[in-house]
Amino acid sequence: MPVTVKTFTSTNEAAAALSSDRSARYLGGGTLVMRALNEGDISISTVVRASDHALTRIDTGGSRITLGAGVTYARILADRDLGFLHAPARSIGGPAVRNMGTVGGNLFAPNPYGDFTVAMLALDAVVSVQGGLGSREVPIEEFLQSRDRQAGTLVLAISFAKPGNAEAFRYRKIARIKPKGGAVITLAAYLPVNGSRIVGARVALGSMAPTPIRARAAERALEGRSLDASTIDAAAAAAVEGTSPSDSAIASAWYRREIVSVHLKRLLSGQE
Repeated sequence: MPVTVKTFTSTNEAAAALSSDRSARYLGGGTLVMRALNEGDISISTVVRASDHALTRIDTGGSRITLGAGVTYARILADRDLGFLHAPARSIGGPAVRNMGTVGGNLFAPNPYGDFTVAMLALDAVVSVQGGLGSREVPIEEFLQSRDRQAGTLVLAISFAKPGNAEAFRYRKIARIKPKGGAVITLAAYLPVNGSRIVGARVALGSMAPTPIRARAAERALEGRSLDASTIDAAAAAAVEGTSPSDSAIASAWYRREIVSVHLKRLLSGQE
C-alpha cells in the first residue's frame, strides 16, 4: 500500500494534517512509525513531518525544564544541565537508536519500551499537545491513560519542574540484554526532602501495566517519612499493589511481580 509523506514548516500545519486524517501518523525519529511500516501496518497511509525548530529546543533556564518533542536521547546525553536524565537516556537502545529516538515518540512506545516516559512520570511532567481543538497542556498521567486516543494529536514538548537536588531523582532499568534490551521492569523515583522528611514522593513503574504507572501505595509509604531502612522496606512491600503486568517473551507477569519490590528497595537504598 502506498504511503504519502507530507512535510510542513510549522507545527500548526502538521497538527491540522494529523487531526484531519485518521490514517496519518507523525514521523519524528522513526523508531516506532518506520518499524510499523516495515512490518506492513496498513492502517498508516500518510506520514506527517514538521521542520519547526521549536520541536528540537531544550530550555533549562528558570524553574522548569522543557524538552521539545523532537529532542533525541543523544542530545540529552550531551547536555550537562540534564545530567540527572542521563541514566534513562542511556538505557534506551544503542547509539543509533539514541541518535534517532525522541522524547515525544517515547510517550507512545508500548511495553517493554517507553523507559524515558517512566522517568517523566516520576518527575510529574506535563505534555504540550496540539490537535483539532488547539493547543493544551496535559498532565503526563492523564496523557498516558488516553494514549490510544492520541493518534491525531501532535506532541509539541514535555516540561517539568527542575529538581532542586539532582540526587532526589533515581532511575533503574532491569533488562536481560544490557544496556539496550527491552525492559523486564523500569523504576524511577523522585524524592524531594524538606528537612529530613520526604515531601511529594513520586514513584513510577514501567512494564507493570499497559502503560507506565505510579506506584501510589509505595508513595504513601514514603510520604512524610525519613528515608531509613524501615521506610524503604514498607515502600518496597507496597510496590506491587495496583499493578497489572502481562506475560511476554521477556518475562512473565509472575516474575515481574516477584522482583519489583526487590528492585525498588535497591533503588531507594542507592544500590547499583
